[in-house]
Amino acid sequence: MFAKIRDTEIYFDVEGSGLVPDRAQMREKPVAFLIHGGPGADHSSYKPTFSALSRKMQLVYFDHRGQGRSARGDKSTYTLDNNVEDMEALRQYLGLNKIVVIGGSYGGMVALTYATRYPQNVSHLIAIATVPDSRFLSRAREILEERGTPEQNAIAQYLWNGNFETEDQLREYFRLMRSMYSVTYDPDAKQESWDRTILSVDAINVAFGGFLRSYNILSELPKITAPTLVIAGRHDWICQPEFSEEIANAIPNSDLRIFEKSGHSIRADEPQALLDAIAGFIVYKK
Repeated sequence: MFAKIRDTEIYFDVEGSGLVPDRAQMREKPVAFLIHGGPGADHSSYKPTFSALSRKMQLVYFDHRGQGRSARGDKSTYTLDNNVEDMEALRQYLGLNKIVVIGGSYGGMVALTYATRYPQNVSHLIAIATVPDSRFLSRAREILEERGTPEQNAIAQYLWNGNFETEDQLREYFRLMRSMYSVTYDPDAKQESWDRTILSVDAINVAFGGFLRSYNILSELPKITAPTLVIAGRHDWICQPEFSEEIANAIPNSDLRIFEKSGHSIRADEPQALLDAIAGFIVYKK
């Protein structure tokens, strides 16, 4: 499905019923927006892992502008600010009131920014493996130099410089870097989630070559009023857990959960524990 909003067209998908029978009445489930990372990826890697949450919530997946199945356009508009405003426009387009906001990695940056800008529209916030400002970039380079192979360090230069040239080159980056993102990485296992992902070179280049270098939401985090769950992977190389601790300390009414057996891809390393934490938090805080 597509929503023509603002100056673009956003692809979205809905999973799970909004109204469910509850004895003699119909009960309305919470609606959750799931915000994908990258930038330059799409929502498809969240499926089917997060599908289990549809028993508790109605899930709305969407692709950021210029990414996945959403419309391409002027790449200078592929910014975090526009991702936040597109999300708010989609909420209005769907006629929703307060929403559960779930974002991972770059999607967590969008989620945090949205929750500071529109706190009245957020019932619960879940920030997964994300950071509050640009310091993560220099720290990630240090960690990669320590842990990574020469081949991984070489291809990561395209990331740091924001100058990937082709989709195949970007796909090769993710292939070579899999062992850095996941502690349960198996070189012999099929990587079907990445095979089905639609990649956008322009989106990742604009982010890492531009606005992520000045990204900083840390001082705004106290504006967040929704109950917040901050989740980190202990061995995350690119969104390091110490930054999740800062996020949790800055947001009133927040909980911190660090997954000790996970890297950046918590949904790959400890999927059931991740789902249990999210579902339990929503039920407990409702």
